[in-house]
Amino acid sequence: MNPCVKEMQYAVRGPIVIRAAQLEQELKQGKSLPFTQVIRANIGDAHAMGQKPISFVREVISLSIAPHLIKTAPSCFSNDAIQRATEILGAVGGNSMGSYTDSPGISTVRNHVAEYISERDGYPASPDDIFVGTGASSCIKNIMKLCLTMDNNVRPGFMIPVPQYPLYSACTAEFNAELISYYMDENNNWTLDPAELERAYNEAKSTCVPKAICVINPGNPTGQNLPPENIAEILKFANKHDLLVMADEVYQNNIWGDDDEFVSFKKVLRSLGPDFDSQPLASFHSVSKGFMGECGLRGGYCEMTNFDPDVKAMLEKLISASLCSSTSGQVAISCMVKPPTGDAAELYKAETTAVLESLKDRSVMVHEKLNEIPGITCNPLQGAMYAFPRVDIPKKAIELAESKGMQPDFFYCLELLEHTGICVVPGSGFWQYPGTFHFRMTILPPKEQLVVFLDKLAKFHVEFREKYG
Repeated sequence: MNPCVKEMQYAVRGPIVIRAAQLEQELKQGKSLPFTQVIRANIGDAHAMGQKPISFVREVISLSIAPHLIKTAPSCFSNDAIQRATEILGAVGGNSMGSYTDSPGISTVRNHVAEYISERDGYPASPDDIFVGTGASSCIKNIMKLCLTMDNNVRPGFMIPVPQYPLYSACTAEFNAELISYYMDENNNWTLDPAELERAYNEAKSTCVPKAICVINPGNPTGQNLPPENIAEILKFANKHDLLVMADEVYQNNIWGDDDEFVSFKKVLRSLGPDFDSQPLASFHSVSKGFMGECGLRGGYCEMTNFDPDVKAMLEKLISASLCSSTSGQVAISCMVKPPTGDAAELYKAETTAVLESLKDRSVMVHEKLNEIPGITCNPLQGAMYAFPRVDIPKKAIELAESKGMQPDFFYCLELLEHTGICVVPGSGFWQYPGTFHFRMTILPPKEQLVVFLDKLAKFHVEFREKYG
C-alpha cells in the first residue's frame, strides 16, 4: 500500500470524532452515560449544526436542476432566482445541469466571480484567471500538484502555518512533500513574524526545496484576521525567495471585530506596485463557509494572479482529467458572489445578516466565557468560525497521557468527551508550538447549546485540574 496514504492524518474526523459517534449510538440504545447528548463542536459544518439555507441559493439550485419548474411553478420562485437559473442554464450544454461543463467552470459563473473580486478589491480580475473546483480543497490540491517537482532528487516543501488546517499536512504527506512549519505568534494575536518565516525557510533548505507559502486568513483554527501590513510582509518574503503564495481566504465573509475588515492578499499585492507584477498568488474561496455554509454542495474557486500562461495551460490540462466540478456547487458559487438585486434582494440581505450577526454574537460569548475559566486562555475571535483556546494541563495528566501513548491534549479532549459528551479536536491535530496545548471548537452550535457546552467545559476543567493537579 502507498506509504504516503498511510502517513496521512486528518484530525477533524479522527479517533475522538469516531468515539463521539459511538457514544451517540449508545445513547440511542438507552445506555446510561454521564450526559444525555453529544455536543459536536469539532467541524465547521454549518447546516449540520442547525444553520438554515439561504432561500435564494436553494431556489436557484432547484430551478437549475429542475428547469421545468420555471414554466410549471413560476409563482413559487422569485424573479431573481428564475433569471439567474436561466442565465446559468444558457451557458451549459443542452441547458442541463447534467452536462459536463468546461473544466475551469461554467463561463457565466467565472464571470460572476471575476466581477465580485474586481468590486471587492478595486483592481480588475479576469475570468480567464478563475477555475472552480469541488470545494476549495480540490483547488488547493491542484495548485500544490503543480509544485511537485524533484529538483536534484530533493523533495519539494510547502511552508505551512502552525497551527494549521489538517488539509495541508494531509496533502504534504499524500504528495510525499515536506511540511515546513512556521509558527504563528499566539502572544500577538496569531500574527506572523517575518523573522519566523526566515527561520523556517532557512532551516528547511537543507532537506527540501521550498516551493510555496500557504496562509490561512481569516485563520483556521486560530480565528485571526491579518492586518494589511502583515500581509505585505508575507508577500515581500515570498517575492524575496521566489515562492508561490497560496492564500486560503474561505472565511472572508466571517469578520467579527467591530473595527475589522477583510483585506485580500490580491488587493495588497496590487497595492505594492509594479515590482510585484510577477509575484504569483493563488487565492481560494468556498461556498462551505461565510453566510452560506453549503458544505455538501462542494463549490469553491481559485484565482491565479501573475501566473505564467504556460503554467495556467498545464493546470487546465490537470483539471480536465477530472472533466468538471459539481454543477450544483458552481451554481452556489454564483449565488455567493453575485447577490440578487430585485425581488429576492430584501430577503437575501435579511437572511445573510441574521446568520452573520448570530455568529458574531456567539464569537463574543465564546471568547468571554473561555477566558473566565481558570487555566484556559483564548485570543479574540476576529474572524472565521472557531476558537483555539490554550489549555493548562497538569504535569500528572501529561505523564499519564504519555504513558498511554497519547498526546496530552488528545487525552484531555477524550476525557472531556467521555465525561461531558463534548466533542472538540485536540490542538495537536492542527500542530502547535512545542510545550503548548490547545483544542479547537467551532462556534456553530446554537447559542443555547453553546451555553450548555461552556458550562460543562468549565466544570470539567476545574475537576480535571483538581484530579491531576
